[in-house]
Amino acid sequence: MKLRVLIVDDDPAVREPFAAAVEASGDMLVIGQATTLAEGRHLLHNARPDVMLVDLGLPDGDGSELIKEAQRALPDCEAMVVTVFGDEAHVLAAIEAGATGYLLKDATPAEIVDQLRVLKAGGSPINAVIARQMLRRSAAWAQAQRSNQELLDGSVEDAGLLSPREREVLQLCAKGYSYEEIAPLLNVSRHTVTSFVKRIYRKLQVHSRTEAVYEARRMGLLRD
Repeated sequence: MKLRVLIVDDDPAVREPFAAAVEASGDMLVIGQATTLAEGRHLLHNARPDVMLVDLGLPDGDGSELIKEAQRALPDCEAMVVTVFGDEAHVLAAIEAGATGYLLKDATPAEIVDQLRVLKAGGSPINAVIARQMLRRSAAWAQAQRSNQELLDGSVEDAGLLSPREREVLQLCAKGYSYEEIAPLLNVSRHTVTSFVKRIYRKLQVHSRTEAVYEARRMGLLRD
């Protein structure tokens, strides 16, 4: 079965050579050519293509809208963008709409045909410039995630690690008060003070009062 291709592009200097190359391929068939978003929608629903070549800058709208519609109405239809727009906003909008390929219009008709085969075989053809751009964006995102994690990791070294009452208990321990002395000062039982201390030890990963005071001071949790 020949691959049924719909071409949506308002520029005949681009659209017609692409159509000729598809027809000459031997394993593909152009089932329609559209110059507007409205024409593309009509052919999408009536010709039911296997794959669309879609320009984003159409006279009556954005080609990404047609890709979204294809995802809803004909989910087996693959969409490959062929456009002059190589900026991040257009790339992301097309990918989010459902495009599985993204090429720039400097690709030759023969290259388009080859990439259509790659697309239908399960690949995701993408222009090298766009690929580098997306990799840089991914790297920037990963760095931002690492920075956020470092901030989160660092946040355990602030006062939020211990509750206000736990800090009060630790502050009194640092001043040398015994559990029996701390209890009436905080209007709690000795047993409650012991529970606070155990939680403090667990959070600071220590095993004694001396270690707890040392770690808390090192982490900036205690006032001198």
